[in-house]
Amino acid sequence: MSANDEEANGLTRRGLVGGLSVGAAALIGGQGQEALAATARNKGRWDREADVVILGYGGAGACAAIAAHDAGAKVLVIEKQAEATHFPDTRMAAGALQCPDRDGDPKALKEYSKAMFSGENLPWMLESDQPPGLADALADVWTQHSVETIDFLRSLDPDIKFIKASGPAFTNFPGARDSHYRMYFVTYTGKADTEIATKDLPKNQKMNGEAFAACLAEGLRTRKIVVQYETRATRLLSNEDDAVIGVLAEEKGKPIRIRANRGVIIATGGYEYGLELRRAFLEGQGGEGWAFYGCPASTGDGIEMALRLGAGLVKAGKTAGRVIGAVPLRANGVKMGVPTDSLGSPNSIVIDSYGDRYANELLILSDPSRYFFYKQALVLDITKLVYARNPSWMIFDETLRVRRPIAAQGYGTTGYGLVPWAPDNQDAIARGWILKGDTIAELAAKISEHPDNRKLMNAEHLAKTIARYNDFCAKGTDGDFGRHITAEGTINKPPYYALPLYAGGPSTKGGISADAERRVLDWKGKPIARLFAAGEIASIFKFVEQSGANLAECIVMGRIAGKGAANERPWI
Repeated sequence: MSANDEEANGLTRRGLVGGLSVGAAALIGGQGQEALAATARNKGRWDREADVVILGYGGAGACAAIAAHDAGAKVLVIEKQAEATHFPDTRMAAGALQCPDRDGDPKALKEYSKAMFSGENLPWMLESDQPPGLADALADVWTQHSVETIDFLRSLDPDIKFIKASGPAFTNFPGARDSHYRMYFVTYTGKADTEIATKDLPKNQKMNGEAFAACLAEGLRTRKIVVQYETRATRLLSNEDDAVIGVLAEEKGKPIRIRANRGVIIATGGYEYGLELRRAFLEGQGGEGWAFYGCPASTGDGIEMALRLGAGLVKAGKTAGRVIGAVPLRANGVKMGVPTDSLGSPNSIVIDSYGDRYANELLILSDPSRYFFYKQALVLDITKLVYARNPSWMIFDETLRVRRPIAAQGYGTTGYGLVPWAPDNQDAIARGWILKGDTIAELAAKISEHPDNRKLMNAEHLAKTIARYNDFCAKGTDGDFGRHITAEGTINKPPYYALPLYAGGPSTKGGISADAERRVLDWKGKPIARLFAAGEIASIFKFVEQSGANLAECIVMGRIAGKGAANERPWI
């Protein structure tokens, strides 16, 4: 055995790396032992250094960086995407943002928030969707800071603007009426527009996440906060007291060590494009039965790193999900989703693999049902052992095809050109992503031949379903599911089309456990020293959420994490 081998084996047994330790050393394997040995040989040398090191430059990472800087810390943000193609979920979002009005009742806001976070104050819930006591603490900080959201963004750039939209989505929740919960859309005409734009985007993009991301970019720019692109964190480093003191990373393929004098914040997003984690956590064929239209770089890196240090998980399978369109294009081995805001449009229905409608299609995109409609898609036929609703199928006619794009043009994978989609839908039809038939029988045959339909579709059955729906339209009443329909909404103008729909949406929500101060917790609820998390990797919305939750959470919890890390005393 060589000296280097002896050194690596000894370090693995002791968990020490020249004064550093890497959690769960038994899980590291051969490559990890080499990294430990290399670290020992370079004892005392760091390639980068900051007070607070933030992993991931999305909304949560940006807000954490701003808060840590404003608390007096030197900040370094590392981001694995290249700057020219930096498309985090924040930027790809539709631009909805929650900010309760300041004149609401704080007690009502706390109760309403707690219901969304955990459901524990709802009389019909058996138990909380959060660890004991956490939802109450989260509701306290949310009540205090969520009302500051718009003021915070305006402090970064006064040119950002907001369009007031809806109120509380869950009107039967405690505190709903008096909480003055409010959702806005972010819009933008400001100077930071040119700071973040890297390509030509649809004109309406400035109404969406682009505006939000540009405002945050202005906040980083004015503070001269360094963002180190093309740098992927691979492992957290801790000392003999199990306190996190640094990060191992790859900068353009080169291994580097980054020292964090005060703390590390994980803001790497979810695991939408992480095949192994999807299969581990998501119900109902997590690998092929799901699709997401957010950032393809969200592969669960932060979750894996935190687990190595013993971090706990909370509701790991939680998603902000419904059913969405998907295409055969793949990223990191999984199919890419497309935002499908056309669902529920007149001249269309959603059916299962047999050809039956199973829900009011308007529920797919409506609050409060939109972010847990995926549960409808994951119903298992326990007699046939078939997920007959995954995929589902959007059926529509030529009237809808010419009226609007089936996939949204202003955000998500299609808004940023990651999935090409022409407004007239013709390119998607030519590629075979949308199936086309001159008759219902021809369309049914093409659906049956689609590999994910498993030859379940029956032409006669589908024809009867469409005829029944058209009859409801003529009567003006949906006798099956109560959907609002009119005589103009029939499906009767050929050709006819079908788009496969899978469980999915913008992002996952489940992940590592963190307290109200955003300190990462182990399985016993004990904080892992100097390690924080914010954003969808440790989302607070574990029961339900309404539109605008993701961006608001990035701001509130990112700022809390940033301030908390900055307030830690330097470890040496």
